[in-house]
Amino acid sequence: MTDNTMRLDHVVLWVSDPVSAAGFYEKAVGLEPLRLAEFAAGQTSFPSVRVSEETILDLMPRSGAPGMTMVPGAADSAGHPVNHVCLALPRDTFDELRARLEEQDVPVSALSHDSYGARGAARRSFYFRDPDGNVFEARHYD
Repeated sequence: MTDNTMRLDHVVLWVSDPVSAAGFYEKAVGLEPLRLAEFAAGQTSFPSVRVSEETILDLMPRSGAPGMTMVPGAADSAGHPVNHVCLALPRDTFDELRARLEEQDVPVSALSHDSYGARGAARRSFYFRDPDGNVFEARHYD
């Protein structure tokens, strides 16, 4: 890709068990796990899941917090909440995600309509939590 416009590359989520978290994101959310075998073999410090061609979620084990030394106080970020991460989906994928979450007994919020986002008003949206308490919003614009 040679387009250098600004994009969201990744979000790092603190999780208690990265393998279990990757399983949740694969089975309940439908995201492809990345580097899971490498993580299990101790070859990398965390696995990820792919949101899109350009964006991933890194599943950082909370036990890795002491190693976060990139800026002063970075280790203290483990457990600090992000309000939520929003996934924009096509309408059919949105409906499939909600059904999959409900099938797996993942609590979902009521539907909201016309919520403001990066592309204007989303037709429908709802919220859910992953097993580590990270909150996600799913929405579609079409």
